[in-house]
Amino acid sequence: MSACAAFTLILPVTQTHAGQFSVAPLRIQMAARDRATAITLTNEGDTDLVMQADIYQWKQKPDGQDDLQLSEDMILSPPILKLPPHSRQVVRLARLRPVPSGEQQTYRLIVREIPEAQVTEGAVKLQIAMAFSLPIFISPPGSKRELLCTAERSASNSVRAFCENQGNAYAQPIDFVLKGADGTKLAAKAAGGYVLPGIRRGFDLLAPTSDRIPAGAAQLVVQQDTGAVQTFEVTIPE
Repeated sequence: MSACAAFTLILPVTQTHAGQFSVAPLRIQMAARDRATAITLTNEGDTDLVMQADIYQWKQKPDGQDDLQLSEDMILSPPILKLPPHSRQVVRLARLRPVPSGEQQTYRLIVREIPEAQVTEGAVKLQIAMAFSLPIFISPPGSKRELLCTAERSASNSVRAFCENQGNAYAQPIDFVLKGADGTKLAAKAAGGYVLPGIRRGFDLLAPTSDRIPAGAAQLVVQQDTGAVQTFEVTIPE
């Protein structure tokens, strides 16, 4: 979740307020045969909430950075809605175009709060605009991730794991551990990210101390969001 605020006002500002809302599910999975799915938006705050949704085609650049482009392949109905306090509304996310055969389609649904300035007794109460970015995956039958990871030294006490997705469905490594030949934990990273098909991303693992990570044979253990764990034999250079 990210937050931002933008305003130009002359009246004195005495208070700020951030709306509270949630979206479910947090990751949208659709089969190629599905024409639509439901999403629930909930206003958890004490004031009215106005929200707007936009859909972006989601690709990744060769270095793994996200590349978002506004898309008309899908539509959220309604795209703008107003929720009273402590209420919820189910909206409909629908496909407008067929899914290419054998290719997983990836999008991002970005739901933004539309901030409103409220004037009370000569003062202005500002809302901080909140936003959610939800991944959307439309998967044809037989979609499968295939992650291949290697490692190389990036500093004396860190290594960079490179993971390439050679499958036709997204992968999401969430935890990395580098172990020595004797099983000693040499470095780790308890965070990851999405790797879309055909993309190779780097993830930095840091040793628990400033000691140099020894060169030689090692094992890179990668856990994915599904709970699956893969172990890759790697060699750390001097």
